[in-house]
Amino acid sequence: MSYKQSAKEILQAIGGEENLEAMAHCATRLRLVLKDESIVDEKALGEMDVVKGTFSTGGQYQIIVGSGTVNKVFAELEKLTGKEASTTSEVKDQGNQRMNPLQRFVKMLSDIFVPIIPAIVAGGLLMGLNNILTAPGLFYDGKSLIEVHDQFKGLAGMINIFANAPFTLLPILIGFSATKRFGGNPFLGAALGMILVHPELMNAYEYPKAMEAGKAIPHWDLFGLHINQVGYQGQVLPMLAASYILAKLERGLRKVIPTVLDNLLTPLISIFVTAFVTFLFVGPITRTLGYWLSDGLTWLYDFGGAIGGLIFGFFYAPIVITGMHHSFIAIETQLIADSSQTGGSFIFPIATMSNVAQGAAALAAFLIVKENKKLKGVASAAGISALLGITEPAMFGVNLKLRYPFIGAIVGSALGAAYISLFKVKAIALGTAGLPGFISISAKHQGWLHYGIGMIIAFVAAFAITYILSHRKKYKDVA
Repeated sequence: MSYKQSAKEILQAIGGEENLEAMAHCATRLRLVLKDESIVDEKALGEMDVVKGTFSTGGQYQIIVGSGTVNKVFAELEKLTGKEASTTSEVKDQGNQRMNPLQRFVKMLSDIFVPIIPAIVAGGLLMGLNNILTAPGLFYDGKSLIEVHDQFKGLAGMINIFANAPFTLLPILIGFSATKRFGGNPFLGAALGMILVHPELMNAYEYPKAMEAGKAIPHWDLFGLHINQVGYQGQVLPMLAASYILAKLERGLRKVIPTVLDNLLTPLISIFVTAFVTFLFVGPITRTLGYWLSDGLTWLYDFGGAIGGLIFGFFYAPIVITGMHHSFIAIETQLIADSSQTGGSFIFPIATMSNVAQGAAALAAFLIVKENKKLKGVASAAGISALLGITEPAMFGVNLKLRYPFIGAIVGSALGAAYISLFKVKAIALGTAGLPGFISISAKHQGWLHYGIGMIIAFVAAFAITYILSHRKKYKDVA
């Protein structure tokens, strides 16, 4: 393979040097900011052996080349264009300028929550492990594992604390990440999060119970104001709003406070004022909005049943194409953090149905496609990858190109999602939305069993529909 020739062909296909504003690369993809994406020759790119797939997201045109090859092709692009490599963050910034307000909002949520996902995943998976130890009827009739083998009780208690920590102290994680995203000092954000979960405050999980029972809520009386001493454990919206206020206030103060006093007064005023207004009105308002959001979504899922799941499952992959699925991270985090009330997240299991269906459709395409050896090779690897939870290669590299596998995939996803919605399958952790996702699923209502059956339905339906559609006259040419 001539990397120089490949770089030349790619540059020509994207509209030449004059259409290229900035470029960078990650482990597998060329990440380009183009002046006009409409002039890209998709057909030419698709015929290149070096190109495994293309897609546009977040104002960036991304070309999947592959690990070990992308850096060599990129080096030749640098020589051909004379342009210096931008950092991936610089490319992101330029790409962001091309987004509409809604896309920028979704990107903002993604920037805040993606860095904290490992902590949420670890806590959630530990919660799943704790459920294996404590769920009655899972291994023994009417009894849990620790009831039969009490030597594991200590282990279960330890795991329970480990699992709850990232959710109980979630405002600290969000405070750090969100304040950094909004341009403030992330350590001040973390400190604000610590204030909102201070052990002297009434626990947020006990607050609704106390309200229902008519118990007195501890409060501060300050200048005629009645301010509840209630914490924000497991809350998302209050911490997002407080982090925004903190970052903007801090940046504003740094502009007016003399340098000699900056390090002394700016953190003091920023923390005090933000914490005060959060407890006074920002927190109570956003806490209520958070309750409405999680309760409303849970009600829709429970009320919609199989029909609601069918609709969501059908549209999940098209939502992924737009990038809007990144906004689901914040919603899922809230649903899982409040799992004692919500039962967990219904989004993760439906995402799994979509991913498995995309993988099945790609594997069907692998068997159907005869002439295009390159596409056939991509389809086999991409199909397996999608079953394990990574769908980009299958969706963009195979299914959307051929069209009919994508139709098969969204129908299979809809049917699988309808089934799991009928049996109220929910996740108590974020993780890999694919075959390994069992440990993220709540064991209640035989969740694991129905999760597995749902995946089988999604796989079989997507595979069969893709195969049937490939025999229709209008798809025979692309097959």
